[in-house]
Amino acid sequence: MKTQPSMLTRQVMIDGLKYIASGGFWLKNSHLPRLNHPVPDDFMGLCVATNADPATDAYVLAQLQTLGVKRVRLDMSDDDARPYQERFLRSLLDAGLAVTLHVVQPFEAARNMRSPAVQSAWAEFLSALLQTHATRIAALEIGNTINRKKWAGYDMPGFMLAWQIAYDLARQHRVTVVGPNIQDFEPLYNISLLKTLGQDRRLPDVHSNNLFVERIVEPELADFRIFKHKWTRILKFNLIKKARLLQKVGDDMGVPVMVSPVAFWAIYRIKRRFPDGAQKQADYVTRYFTLLAASGVLQQANWGAFICHREGLIDDGLHDAEYPALERVAYYKAADGDVARYQPNPSFAAFKTASHWLNGAQYMAPVCTGQGLEIHQLSQNGQTVHIAWTLNGQCALLNQIYTPHSLQQAQLFNRDGEALASLNMLTESPAYLVWPSADQVVLRTTRPSLSGTVIHAHIAGLQYFPIEEGDWRGMILAKDAAQAQQLWRAWHPETLQPPAKTAALRHARNAIWSLPDPRDPTQQVTVKKPVRMYWHKTLLDRHKPSKAKRSWNGAMELLRRGVGTAMPLAYIEHANDPSLRRNFYICAFVAHQFALSKAFLAFRQGDSHFEGLSAETLYHAFARFCLHMHNSGIYFRDFSGGNILVQRQGEQLEFVLIDTARLHATPTATMIKQRLADLTRALHKLHWEGRKQFLQMYLGMTGRRLQWQFLMPFVVYDCKVWLKRTIGRKGLRKLLRYLKARFV
Repeated sequence: MKTQPSMLTRQVMIDGLKYIASGGFWLKNSHLPRLNHPVPDDFMGLCVATNADPATDAYVLAQLQTLGVKRVRLDMSDDDARPYQERFLRSLLDAGLAVTLHVVQPFEAARNMRSPAVQSAWAEFLSALLQTHATRIAALEIGNTINRKKWAGYDMPGFMLAWQIAYDLARQHRVTVVGPNIQDFEPLYNISLLKTLGQDRRLPDVHSNNLFVERIVEPELADFRIFKHKWTRILKFNLIKKARLLQKVGDDMGVPVMVSPVAFWAIYRIKRRFPDGAQKQADYVTRYFTLLAASGVLQQANWGAFICHREGLIDDGLHDAEYPALERVAYYKAADGDVARYQPNPSFAAFKTASHWLNGAQYMAPVCTGQGLEIHQLSQNGQTVHIAWTLNGQCALLNQIYTPHSLQQAQLFNRDGEALASLNMLTESPAYLVWPSADQVVLRTTRPSLSGTVIHAHIAGLQYFPIEEGDWRGMILAKDAAQAQQLWRAWHPETLQPPAKTAALRHARNAIWSLPDPRDPTQQVTVKKPVRMYWHKTLLDRHKPSKAKRSWNGAMELLRRGVGTAMPLAYIEHANDPSLRRNFYICAFVAHQFALSKAFLAFRQGDSHFEGLSAETLYHAFARFCLHMHNSGIYFRDFSGGNILVQRQGEQLEFVLIDTARLHATPTATMIKQRLADLTRALHKLHWEGRKQFLQMYLGMTGRRLQWQFLMPFVVYDCKVWLKRTIGRKGLRKLLRYLKARFV
């Protein structure tokens, strides 16, 4: 028994590598959508469940009717949930829904499938089920994440026994068979299992694979887990390529029809990087199903579980409850909780809108794909529909993509199906543009592109307004168009001049000063403008975004990831500016108790407390902040103590970052080398004992121990700073000041 998993793995590897070596895995441009194909009328479905309360049946049916769902998947097992599962099955069938019945063997039974008693119980369960419901169900799905033994319980001989019994009974009752339910993209299992089932003359009618991509964060991204990061751009294993390759495997093995039985984005996983997890989940629902429809190879794709606080379209309200021991992707046993506490997530409306436009449509072609901007064209009931969005916080200006007349003819809808009076940009939250006919769609360019501006798409109550006046460009964040005009008049760059050095907050390479907030004169805003550029920076930065735009983008990346920063309000830049100094960045003024550098300097001078805070308390709070920042994919690059402001409310400490122009953001967590580069700057003014104490806390939170190699970057950085201050520009300036004072 202990050798069986390795035997399974060995056979899977042999079968898979033979198939790949024979060229079976070759499909030209498989990462791109297929052109001009129909999307099935019941393409989008749901994994549903109920519980012991009959009121839950009625609630789920009412929500399915609201969504317009025609097809569902229901898990059923021979356990204590069977009575209400069968009751619910009858309700679904009576309501006219097409039901795929996913039969799940109890975990302990699956582990002991070679027992005659277990085989007999499995056969009796299926026989009774099919005798009652075979003529009414749409299909019977056999198999339960066979490549996840900790979920399914099967070894290979046990799975084959379970499959044979279920398959033969399904054939007796002339029921469509779906399987074998592979989890994620692990095509060697698909190749080997379908080959084995074919040799046994028990191939399914429909090939099933759960097409999860949630760990890649965004559904469009190529999978960096396949041969690691350096091969990602070359291999391009994005969602479309995964779907097309898996369908080709099925087709080559004799099963050309494929479905994705279940997939989801768990809100708690999204929140590891983005604070607005429920809104991001709703964005991903639309984007995920649009890409699967664009692939042109799936007959059906399901979201599941329907009701669950972690991944559901409906929140069950049980946020403090334990998740089931068996993952819901393997067995969606019940809709937990009480109907009275159920609340739709934003993804509910997003799913409804996406299914309205995708189900039964004709997918025509991508207008743009693969470059951070996705625009997919469909035909639906004679109308031309564009489903459009951006990736990773980017935006694209609509007037740079479509002609003004074309935009005037379009009906505009947001992700949730709400009609919009106007739309000036595309964001990572999808939008729908609908025209009565295809000839009304006129593009400005055959290659639409991003604006290069990052935005946080889910700031409640605020909107983004592009600036385009003469040679001035930029963005303003305001509650409405009237307020945006008010801010533009107050901050017009022709009248926005830096004060004298004595009146500025800072006046060196950049001038930084405060102004009254036009929205509330009792509040302040901070303005930043470059006033001096070294000759080499003028040369090297000529093709970079302006400093103001980089500051805006950095601040927006921090906001998107829930990292404290001054609220960005506007950036303004001149389109033709060889000096690189005609740009302004405006943000809210940050009230704070102290900059972190002051506290670290005090500890270095022997103080054990600063502003009533012990060193250990400050270290621990700052370590948690740094860990969150780095886990969110932020490499700040200018993480000096002066750019880290501390706000204190009682014992609660909050950290706010300023000077965001150099920041780098990635979709995945920051690498350890970049983390240490940030920390060397932040801790530079702290004594060595404090550095070690802090690093022990920070590294401990990542599961590492403090070792000598983690201290070396601090030694190197200290040497770099010393050299800069002695023989660099700062050192030369100090020398000149000394000579001037001594001899002049």
